[in-house]
Amino acid sequence: MASSDFVFVFPGQGSQFVGMGKDLCDQFGVAKQVFAEAEDALGFPLTKLCFSGPETDLQLTENTQPAILTMSIAALRVLEAETDLRPAYVAGHSLGEYSALVAVGALAFRDAVRLVRERGRFMQQAVPAGQGAMAVILGLEMSAVQALCAEASQQEIVAPANYNGGGQVVIAGSKTAVIRAVTLAKERGAKRALDLPVSAPFHCELMRPAADGLKQVLENISVEPFTVPIVTNVEADINRDCHRVKQLLVEQAVRPVRWEESVKKICELGCQRALEIGPGKVLKGLIKRIAPKLEADNFEKPADLVRLKAA
Repeated sequence: MASSDFVFVFPGQGSQFVGMGKDLCDQFGVAKQVFAEAEDALGFPLTKLCFSGPETDLQLTENTQPAILTMSIAALRVLEAETDLRPAYVAGHSLGEYSALVAVGALAFRDAVRLVRERGRFMQQAVPAGQGAMAVILGLEMSAVQALCAEASQQEIVAPANYNGGGQVVIAGSKTAVIRAVTLAKERGAKRALDLPVSAPFHCELMRPAADGLKQVLENISVEPFTVPIVTNVEADINRDCHRVKQLLVEQAVRPVRWEESVKKICELGCQRALEIGPGKVLKGLIKRIAPKLEADNFEKPADLVRLKAA
């Protein structure tokens, strides 16, 4: 039974942890099946990596992306089997948008898991190690962060990468330009401005080679029609058109994730409840800051089912 006020949201990179999905696979055959399908599609022991690590390997972008997608879809399949919760809308943060597209049937899971593995490789290869950076700025308005990025660029690239809400904006670009922007942010009264431990500067123009690579891979992938609309990162608006999905995914690699606006759009659409599906509680936390009236919960382990069934 679909609920007209429910949105399912899916986490992105940074939510991974060693051990994710193990409890679900121990208790539910549908979850185990998703992990087996991912391994078959990728040809490497993803299950062992998720359950046992090592953490250094799990944090490699080309591994992290298929791992989070697989865990998220395994959790979704359990939720679908064990409850009647169904979304009116879906959304995902960066990588999570791929999970959202699988959730509504736009992308086949096997295609998506291979696609995000390539996406991770392309993103890692787009900028030589040490030349790019990302930083989080807390306590400044979107427009202030945009202005200081423009000032700090000095013919290099630095720009907002994630509008996460609650006064949190992540910036990305050339390392030297990001350092200049962080310094300016502190001078302009940011509560905090600090570097993020990431392997590449995501969601900025430096990812253009990754976007080009993605475009080529997407040419061989089928996108099916879907009836549950997705609120996209690029536009912070709903998309119902399967023919627009590929271009939006290509653009997503180089454009900021408009998460704050996406959550506000979800509220405008009449949603009253948001459920984060997959590892961690990052989006649940962001949603509570952006839209306190939007009831937010998460599902990542069997114990969560008891709470969700009682709600």
